[in-house]
Amino acid sequence: TFLEVNLRNLAGVPSIVYGILGLYVFVRAFRLDQSVIAAALTLSLLILPVVVIAAREAIRAVPDSLRQASYGLGATKWQTVSRVVLPNAVAGIVTGVVLAVARAIGETAPLLLVGGAGFITTIPGGWDVLSDSFSVMPLQIYSYFATPDQAFKEIAAAGIMVLLSILISLYAIAFIVRGRFARKW
Repeated sequence: TFLEVNLRNLAGVPSIVYGILGLYVFVRAFRLDQSVIAAALTLSLLILPVVVIAAREAIRAVPDSLRQASYGLGATKWQTVSRVVLPNAVAGIVTGVVLAVARAIGETAPLLLVGGAGFITTIPGGWDVLSDSFSVMPLQIYSYFATPDQAFKEIAAAGIMVLLSILISLYAIAFIVRGRFARKW
């Protein structure tokens, strides 16, 4: 269908295009300035097509015979969806969400366009944390490596290890969830 073709196209769009979209829509049109909320909305647009496609494929993977058996036992459409289809599709849906979040963690280009290009030396906090300015970790790492002080290079290496460990953990969670909730028909 038209919607499915557009979702697949959006999933293949480079992240820089989402950054340009976030810059225009959230920073300029909605006047959110260069804030954490504008960055979060931009990243949510980035991962939305991936999550929707993963959910659709997981739901489609549930055998039609399970649906027909549920209807044959007198279940309504809602009961079939909530008690048969979704529990059998949860592995694919959760895996798609975790992998999409892992992709968002690795993306830097949209955040740089939305406003994360500054080097920030203070930690955002307080009640207005969503409207604070922000930086992205890869830019902080680059800035630390560019300084001549060896201590900053060690901090940058630690930052790289933190990013890698978060990504490995997310992929491990996706693998475990997939194995735990996978159904054999």
